[in-house]
Amino acid sequence: MFVSRLKLEGEELAKYGPAKPLDQQGIDKYAEPGVQKGANYQQDPTGRRTGQGPDPAAAKTLLKTLVDAERLAHKDQVANKVLLTRGALEAAIDHIRGAVMIAFPQGLPEWDLVRQALEGTEELAGTSHANDELDPATATLWFAGKQLLPKNQLSHHLGRHEKTKAVIKLQQAGQGAPSREAPVDAETQKAMMAFYHKKQEEQKKLAENDEDDYTNSAWANPKALKHHFSGVGSVRIR
Repeated sequence: MFVSRLKLEGEELAKYGPAKPLDQQGIDKYAEPGVQKGANYQQDPTGRRTGQGPDPAAAKTLLKTLVDAERLAHKDQVANKVLLTRGALEAAIDHIRGAVMIAFPQGLPEWDLVRQALEGTEELAGTSHANDELDPATATLWFAGKQLLPKNQLSHHLGRHEKTKAVIKLQQAGQGAPSREAPVDAETQKAMMAFYHKKQEEQKKLAENDEDDYTNSAWANPKALKHHFSGVGSVRIR
């Protein structure tokens, strides 16, 4: 979640420059007096940032480090069997920190969310990200509706089968068991619904068809079995 927040704000920083103080935020074209526009000015449509973006080359480097960090921490790495280590994650964040320093050598204001994220001074209380951060000292692990106790080995809960795949969730202390995983994934669910809808349409058409044209079908021929063993098959008279 931290990397996702950092990427979101970092992309805005690369486009629209440092954040404005809270009491000065607003759309630039309505500001009085007018806003001084630098060489890389690009108005922030939300009015949260100054619009004074960095050099295009520095912005490109910053965006690349953000994408690399997100890819490193992406859930697809589990399917690709790529191990995520704390050292690799810290190195990716250091690369972002370096790219920010290159793009803005004068530094970012203390109220900029990118600076707060990199310095660990974010205030998430009252925001949509308030539940993203978990205290490592008190967070709990859950699997199949049961809590995994720190004193136990993983094999105590999952058995000794080395090829077992377990989806383990993190929860804040005292919140109880998290919601269970869906029985099927979204793609399988769509395929099942499409198949069910197709069957419904077929049944509807059969119910509406009250004609007896089916009697001309091969499967409706009462002598089909006899013809099969005698090798006669379908005989047409012209």
